[in-house]
Amino acid sequence: MIRYVLLFAFILLVNEICFAQSTDILRVEYTSIPKRDSGTNASRYRILLNVPVKVGFDKYLVLGGEFSHIDFEITKEYPFDSSELNTLYVIDFNVGYIFKFNEDWRFVGIVTPRIASNLVNGLQGDDFLLNLTATMWKEKKNIDKPFRLLLGLTYNSTTGLPFPLPLINYHKRFHRSWSYSLGIPRTDFRYHIRDKHTLQMALFLDGYFVNVQNDILLPDGEFGSSISLSAIIMAVGYQYNISKRMSFYGIGGVTLNQRGLLRNDEREKVYTLNEKNAGGIYWKAGFKISIF
Repeated sequence: MIRYVLLFAFILLVNEICFAQSTDILRVEYTSIPKRDSGTNASRYRILLNVPVKVGFDKYLVLGGEFSHIDFEITKEYPFDSSELNTLYVIDFNVGYIFKFNEDWRFVGIVTPRIASNLVNGLQGDDFLLNLTATMWKEKKNIDKPFRLLLGLTYNSTTGLPFPLPLINYHKRFHRSWSYSLGIPRTDFRYHIRDKHTLQMALFLDGYFVNVQNDILLPDGEFGSSISLSAIIMAVGYQYNISKRMSFYGIGGVTLNQRGLLRNDEREKVYTLNEKNAGGIYWKAGFKISIF
């Protein structure tokens, strides 16, 4: 069962920048997945900026991008040269369009060209990927129990699948002090202590998929052409709300499953860097400005 969950995680991880899953205008964040006994330690520095520009009545063009610098520290010996895996980069460019479809629904479309590479030889063709997302967004704010529903489809060139995949996210404030969100790659349950303080419990997916420019020759004669990390995380967190849209946050928890792989040109697994069922420590902290 865990294997299929991780496959679904790998397919959907690249969507967190889209408005269907991440609704941030600005985010500055540090994430760490310490090695414990897995043999690897991943640290990610991330900055994201999306700028909405009004182009008509209830119509917005969204321009932005994200830069992630990943330090991938390997602490055990492998039967190949792993030095070119130490620093990885993921760079997104976002172009989105939002308009009011009718009284209840808005349409959100996002095109995200991506560079994902170790960049040891400048830019190469295999470094470029493309993500496409189309989502319908319904929100009721001025009612006793406000909610937000997002339904859509996404296509990601990292999956190797020639068809779009479903996206869903549902958020509800069912009590003045309580709310929850259901979806992929994140589900959470929140306690709003006061307007400025929020506690949360969350289950979510994290990871990356990055091209390796100089293919790694493995002992069995296979070549590792890309590296991926996927993790299922259970965590608790705290958020300090400076204003309705602006906040600092911190999240800490454990990985329920963690998998680091080398993949060949067909995106198939050719070597397992680490595979851990549970127990790895995960934490991240940052600052964000969101539209919700």
